[in-house]
Amino acid sequence: MKTHFIIINIITILSTRSCLNQNKNITNSKNLTKITKQQKIEKIELTERTRGTNRSVVYTPNLIIATLNGDSTQTAMSLSEWENISKQAETLDLSKISDIKSPTTGRYSDRALATTIIITSNGVTYTSASFDSGIPPKELEALYNSLQKPKEK
Repeated sequence: MKTHFIIINIITILSTRSCLNQNKNITNSKNLTKITKQQKIEKIELTERTRGTNRSVVYTPNLIIATLNGDSTQTAMSLSEWENISKQAETLDLSKISDIKSPTTGRYSDRALATTIIITSNGVTYTSASFDSGIPPKELEALYNSLQKPKEK
């Protein structure tokens, strides 16, 4: 009788311990999923092109590199500007930005610059579908407007 009682206790303790380990693993996997979902934006590039103009602005955490028809200038990027821009980019589903449709088609006939936003996050580059300069799709509007503010200075 004593041996049965001891065996039952051992089995109960082992099964309880096993369940605790499973719960820890589930919690750890949830934390890893949250960390994985956080995107680390490394670089954002705004390109605008038409037949006579080739303009590109690259935003990094500490530098803005603007290029117009081959001539390049560099400007320091403030931490608050970068945080604002990267926060806007983090709200996007980057894997789907290439599928976002443009609301207008002026770029097809050179009435508008063809604009593209290129985002590098966690070593992967995501390129948006092209849209008319000044008239971004609503999904990209907040990011586009954030990118225009530092450029205007």
